[in-house]
Amino acid sequence: MPHQTLGPDIAHGRLDAADIASGFTDLHPPLEAHEALVEADRCYFCFDAPCMQACPTSIDVPLFIRQIQTGTPLAAGRTILDSNILGGMCARVCPTETLCEEACVREAAEGKPVKIGMLQRFATDRVLETGDHPFERAAPTGCTVAVVGAGPAGLSCAHRLAMLGHDVTLFDARPKAGGLNEYGIAAYKATGGFAQAEVDFVLGIGGIRLETGKVLGRDIHLTDLRADFDAVFLGIGLSGVNALGADGEGAGGSHDAVAWIADLRQTVDLSQLPVGRRVVVVGGGMTAVDAAVQAKALGAEEVTLAYRRGRAAMNASRYEQELAQTRGVHIRCNLAPRRILAENGHVIGIEMERTREEGGSLRYTGESVVIEADQVFKAIGQQLVADGLSDETDGIAIEGGRIRVDRERRTSLSRVWAGGDCVKGGSDLTVVAVEDGKVAALSIDAALRAATVPAGLAGRLLDATTPLHAPER
Repeated sequence: MPHQTLGPDIAHGRLDAADIASGFTDLHPPLEAHEALVEADRCYFCFDAPCMQACPTSIDVPLFIRQIQTGTPLAAGRTILDSNILGGMCARVCPTETLCEEACVREAAEGKPVKIGMLQRFATDRVLETGDHPFERAAPTGCTVAVVGAGPAGLSCAHRLAMLGHDVTLFDARPKAGGLNEYGIAAYKATGGFAQAEVDFVLGIGGIRLETGKVLGRDIHLTDLRADFDAVFLGIGLSGVNALGADGEGAGGSHDAVAWIADLRQTVDLSQLPVGRRVVVVGGGMTAVDAAVQAKALGAEEVTLAYRRGRAAMNASRYEQELAQTRGVHIRCNLAPRRILAENGHVIGIEMERTREEGGSLRYTGESVVIEADQVFKAIGQQLVADGLSDETDGIAIEGGRIRVDRERRTSLSRVWAGGDCVKGGSDLTVVAVEDGKVAALSIDAALRAATVPAGLAGRLLDATTPLHAPER
């Protein structure tokens, strides 16, 4: 098939549109109504259910499955969304194989858990299909809250605050809300514009004003937010990308996997997105798997995922690893990047050093391996960009490269809460970010209602010297 060569061997149109479309279809087609009833019937409806305990948002799993079984999927959806307002996306992207389904008693007894994630998707999709919001907004309190970051943590926090009657202004740096749900996950995990549909659903509660294209530290400033609003929540994620630390990293064809996935997610015609014939992805997490699988789906002939430790240490679950392999990705472990090889300023390969683990420590053997490549994607983690988190008089405490918070997600700065990937102890899981936003919203609500001064007086609701007093997270 003719194609346009943009580099040593980087081109678009490696596959025809139909083949590309087949590679980006829904990873798990939704259950039909009868299939959902059959699957729901497998649940034991355990007392003190381990699946519920394994869910970071504490969804009442036995209850919502019982509601599906009794033919009331809308009630099941409301049960889920009451605990996790982004339950629809979590049903699609959560590693259920290491959370609720791993804890399922049928998994322990038979090696075949109840398909909790699929049932959750069935129920939440029924709610979204109605076009009605299942929750009502409480009477306005007159209090205002700024939520910075419209990703999972910010959306969760904004929704809960709005539901409790507070007025929320939701800021985001990108043109669209959704955060990683919109820009950072594999396209085959959330098809058909679901991320934006879910954003619209969340905003449907009312009381939330969305302002996009607003960057903290450039367009909005923490000092001003604290002066203009009664409380602030930071769900700013991790916008910095860890460098490989390898020579030649700046060569053409060397990419940040997160940015590349974001471009892919926003591309209307995937047949126009160029990809190398030979691709190497460096990393061992979900982002690395997502980049590798999607490169293969675009027509890359050879895709290698290289990780510096062994399989057991990979952050990507066993299921995700198997998914990559079944899609044609070659996983090679115990290889650490040494230098990117370039010719005429463009990647031609990557030199890796073999490693081994001794007593839990990583050892470098000095033995090198060269993998030919037209493109190299780095997916070795992200870091907090702290721009905008300090001013002339105050600053937020940073610990271990992330924002320090207590159990209620309060920061060291009065009237400022934080959650999601940006906080110490945070996780790159959507479901964990959703819980952070919910916990912070309840804490903010309690603080606002406990104030003795009239509502709506920005900057006076809480003592500006209030320190952290709950245990750290």
